[in-house]
Amino acid sequence: MMSQLVITDYPIEPPACVEYDPRVAEVAHEITQMISAALPRVTVEHIGSTSVPGCAGKGILDLMVLYPDGDLEEVKEALRRLGFQPQTVGHIMPESRPMRVGAVRYQGHTYRLHVHVIAANSPEVKALRRFRDRLRASRQAVESYVAQKRAILAAGVTDSRAYTTMKSSFIRKALASRASSSASRR
Repeated sequence: MMSQLVITDYPIEPPACVEYDPRVAEVAHEITQMISAALPRVTVEHIGSTSVPGCAGKGILDLMVLYPDGDLEEVKEALRRLGFQPQTVGHIMPESRPMRVGAVRYQGHTYRLHVHVIAANSPEVKALRRFRDRLRASRQAVESYVAQKRAILAAGVTDSRAYTTMKSSFIRKALASRASSSASRR
């Protein structure tokens, strides 16, 4: 069955930390199906805080579209045809590793979408999966991550780019601590 969701313009909002919404899994599934139907050679995965049950966050649904070598331009064009737009705010990604944005209306709520377009063989893929899986495996990691996001906002940060930069240091530390704890168990 083809998704009834329609990609609309991305609403620009300041960073926030909202409680987890279980409907994001349904929306992610629908958008994944939509992208996969248009681009059968790609892999689409749900990442970011909305992919972690119970994790509060900005409420933006992040997906990564992993494309085979040579397919970047085809992927960007197919996403454009689906209604996704290039970023205009925040940490602007280069067109060699683009992010597309959009929004969908689902059960009376607007869900903002970030679609990260990444080469399937990029080391970034492993890092994004590792962080998602670390959060899924550890309630303590989720609580620390949410506390970090709330602290950034409590400090008065309202710029999306600054928020992302400050949040990134936590992510790097979490991945580094996971790598060192895995190495020490061997």
